Amino acid sequence: MSQKHHQSYQPLPTAAAAMDNPAMSNSSSSSGSNDDVAGSEPLGLPATYSSQQLVTSDFDSMERLRGNDPEPPPRSTTASQWFTVGVLCFVNLINYMDRFTIAGVLTEVQSDFHIDNDEGGLLQTAFVVSYMVFAPLFGYLGDRYSRRWLMAIGVAMWSTTTLLGSYMHQFGWFLTFRALVGIGEASYSTIAPTIISDLFVNSMRSQMLAMFYFAIPVGSGLGYIVGSKTAHLANNWRWALRVTPILGVIAVVLICLIKDPKRGASEGTHNLEPTTFWTDIKELVKNRSFMLSTAGFTCVAFVAGALAWWGPTYIHLGLKMQPGNEDLKLDDVSFIFGLITMFAGLLGVPLGSILSQRLRKRFPTSDPVICATGLLLSAPLLTGACLLVSSQTHLTYTLIFFGQLALNMNWAIVADILLYVVLPTRRSTAEAFQILISHALGDAGSPYLVGAISVAIKGHLSAQPKMISQPSLQSMSQVLENATEAVTATLRDMQFTPTKSSSSDVISFEALQYSLFSTTFVEVLGGIFFLCTACYVIKDRRKATQASMESSNRQQIANRPVSG
Repeated sequence: MSQKHHQSYQPLPTAAAAMDNPAMSNSSSSSGSNDDVAGSEPLGLPATYSSQQLVTSDFDSMERLRGNDPEPPPRSTTASQWFTVGVLCFVNLINYMDRFTIAGVLTEVQSDFHIDNDEGGLLQTAFVVSYMVFAPLFGYLGDRYSRRWLMAIGVAMWSTTTLLGSYMHQFGWFLTFRALVGIGEASYSTIAPTIISDLFVNSMRSQMLAMFYFAIPVGSGLGYIVGSKTAHLANNWRWALRVTPILGVIAVVLICLIKDPKRGASEGTHNLEPTTFWTDIKELVKNRSFMLSTAGFTCVAFVAGALAWWGPTYIHLGLKMQPGNEDLKLDDVSFIFGLITMFAGLLGVPLGSILSQRLRKRFPTSDPVICATGLLLSAPLLTGACLLVSSQTHLTYTLIFFGQLALNMNWAIVADILLYVVLPTRRSTAEAFQILISHALGDAGSPYLVGAISVAIKGHLSAQPKMISQPSLQSMSQVLENATEAVTATLRDMQFTPTKSSSSDVISFEALQYSLFSTTFVEVLGGIFFLCTACYVIKDRRKATQASMESSNRQQIANRPVSG
């Protein structure tokens, strides 16, 4: 036990004494074991002290009231904790590999099933819809039953359905199995972050969450790379879907070996009893920090879903318009896009976490402000990439890298905000609720929406030449103006794409470009939501700590043996 501050045995602290410190890493109950919690100190108090805790001095309590959380002395992470986090990160990696494998071979899938952009986007939408619909169910189960076995069953399910889907030759059946994959992934994504929250506290929790969430962009990038290269080597896109199921079998075995910590153990509140599902939902809806950060994260999901699904295809169309790129292959573009996504994630997620840890001590509202800054920086960068892709290859890839880096700053921070403004016993429900909202209004619809808008715009652009060719009375100036526009359009086609299919390629490119501009507006809207979150995050964090400690104290008193 650190001797930096004077400490003494006192009665259980009131709610005010615990305000604004959700970790309460210097406090723990004598009941239950905290051996698997990093940042906590086993007190080993005798039974007569069951209603007492070791708390810091009044100075530290006042610091917490001001929002200045004094960090506990760092404790070494056990091998069991490292193993658990490693397994969770590995499963999250292959989770997102599987999710974006199809994006790397999307044109081959469309060609095989003879579908357009709208039905191509529907593949991802069907997956996300089932994912978000079943997330609340697994969130409810994750707060009450064995999280280890729920995750193992879920990973086994999505591995099996992914493999079976690769053998479907009718689009309807293939779409059905992609939807079933979402059910399996819902079981894992709602539960895994809560295990990390029950193992670690304070800055150590933020670091571990950064490790967990950086697997999202890295896994997505590997999905493009593994999908496109496997399809190229096997000369069949279906083999791209048969890689992650093999890794899924390994993941199931590893999940069965991890330990499932007690809920709330890291905060010393593992005696909390879960409330009813509807009570959880009502409290979450009243939590303004949670709801506003969920709205901001929904915008992140919308943008990430649209760009991840259509990015390689759009870049491929744009680069083919440059002289000398007429024979460019999609798998080459997917490989580069995957590498950019990976490195942007490797740098962006830890960058957001580091900024959060550095600034949170001085500026308690820094977490949502960092998220807002990331979105507002990403918007002009990705818009610039969309505008320059047909003329500037290297600058386009550079803008995409920095745009994704800024976007990736959000992942770990949003998860951290959820964990410290929500009670431990409803965190899985909160994760599920956030997944439901963010995907329902975010990436569940964005791939299909962008594809459908592009199809509508493509039809409009394709009809324009017919409209111009209709006979009508025109003045001489109008005739000259129309002739000039026709010559300019012809020269543009000759300059960029001398192939016979040049006009259709240009129309497809412009239609997808206009539809992707919708993501810019959504990013700005997300930044506004996160700035609004900053107005409430301190108050809601204190309320969560207060409710958690009061409930834990009541439970300890109720369980205290009555002396004769």
